[in-house]
Amino acid sequence: MTHDYLVIGAGPAGLQLASLMERDGHDYVVLEAGDAPGTFFTRYPRHRTLISINKVFTGSDDPEFNLRSDWNSLLTDDPALLFKNYSRKYFPGADDLVRYLADFAQGLNILFGTRVERVSFADGVFTVVAGDRSWRARRVVVATGVSQLYVPPIEGAELCERYDTVSVDPADFENQRVLIVGKGNSAFETADALVETAATIHVAGPHSIRLAWQTHYVGHLRAVNNNFLDTYQLKSQNAVLDGTVERITRRDDGGFRIVFRYARTSERLREIDYDRIILATGFRFDASVFDASARPELAINGRFPALSPAFESVNVPGLYFAGTLSQQRDFKKSTNGFIHGFRYGVRALYRILRSRHHDIPWPSTPVDATPEAITDAIIARINVTSALWQQFAVLADVVTVADGRADYREEVPVAHLAPEPLALVVTLEYGPGHDLVDPFDITVPRIAENDAAGAHRASYLHPVVRAHRDGVVVAEHHLAENLENHWNIPSVHQEPLQQFIKGLL
Repeated sequence: MTHDYLVIGAGPAGLQLASLMERDGHDYVVLEAGDAPGTFFTRYPRHRTLISINKVFTGSDDPEFNLRSDWNSLLTDDPALLFKNYSRKYFPGADDLVRYLADFAQGLNILFGTRVERVSFADGVFTVVAGDRSWRARRVVVATGVSQLYVPPIEGAELCERYDTVSVDPADFENQRVLIVGKGNSAFETADALVETAATIHVAGPHSIRLAWQTHYVGHLRAVNNNFLDTYQLKSQNAVLDGTVERITRRDDGGFRIVFRYARTSERLREIDYDRIILATGFRFDASVFDASARPELAINGRFPALSPAFESVNVPGLYFAGTLSQQRDFKKSTNGFIHGFRYGVRALYRILRSRHHDIPWPSTPVDATPEAITDAIIARINVTSALWQQFAVLADVVTVADGRADYREEVPVAHLAPEPLALVVTLEYGPGHDLVDPFDITVPRIAENDAAGAHRASYLHPVVRAHRDGVVVAEHHLAENLENHWNIPSVHQEPLQQFIKGLL
């Protein structure tokens, strides 16, 4: 038997895709190496507190709007399968997510305990081997996540302990000098856990620390993990080192010595001694199961598959990727690396697959082809949409106008847009340079709230409507930013947008 779809991995992305395929009766099977879904979250994060928020009380009963503050739920029509029913904590425990994913997986066609060992491709068909069984499929969707620790090219890196296996008991580090290599959330999560017991902690990496509240990229350092910065700047024997570890050697007394190259001081090289060194340098995609006939091209230092705008491998037709593996498309810019982002990316992939392989067009809703009706439709959506909110500048609502007819399509990847005679492409975006300004610095000039005339210079998240003719942007309109993200003031938001659309029609 040759399946239409074979999905590798029953983490959040695999479950999201499987649920959509199950709902609509498609032929699919999911292969999962673990004995249950979401096995990644049985180990990570190591200190068991998620940084994906779970804001249960929003003041609204609109389920779409509430997903803006719910970063753990998968997309579902079943209100019982919302994450708020599993935890009320703002930063919930990882075990609650594991429990949630187990319930979400009920009724889906998943084979657990099935570790894929080889994927090959010939004559338009993939063969996937696991143990003494094999499956054939016209298309394969890989949703395994980034399952391998990324080890930077440091001489002596093999001497280090690793984030994925190091002890999480702070007592094991009492009165020790500890170096943590890496400047992401896993590094600072580890550092924060050791503040009470370690004598000295250094966190090192070649790039500047980027704070999520400034960059608006949730994968940068989150406030929940940055208590360590206080201990550094308030001189409590800890420090952040800016530069690269050139070499690691073992000392005769059992400790370690590094050669460190500073990035911004005259002291270019320095030797520093530690009792423990921990690598917390992020994760990468494991492509070892693909033979030469199906091996996807990689990108970003070999950490992720290189993808087309349709989430398809750039060199292996029919090989698609979902979940965190799709983040090469918006790496460190938007949210495809996280559940609250890739749940929409998976739904977009599903719609692409249905359009390409089953002649089922992207869902659309007819709208009267008048400036008033189109404006009303856009305003109604941007005030509740979670997809455009989470996948800012990556997903768009699209209103196409042709032959006196207008159609409204939701959540189309901007990079996947097809040329149309006239398309109004609606996104939520931050302004240029938004990540370079301290948002708490009151001396920095800012556009006044609800300033319609200055909306195009706004730095905070706000709607942007671009007019495309035959794939070319011919006009652009920004809606004024608003403190509470209510873009529905008639004189500030609605009327200027209506005039913009009227000029196009």
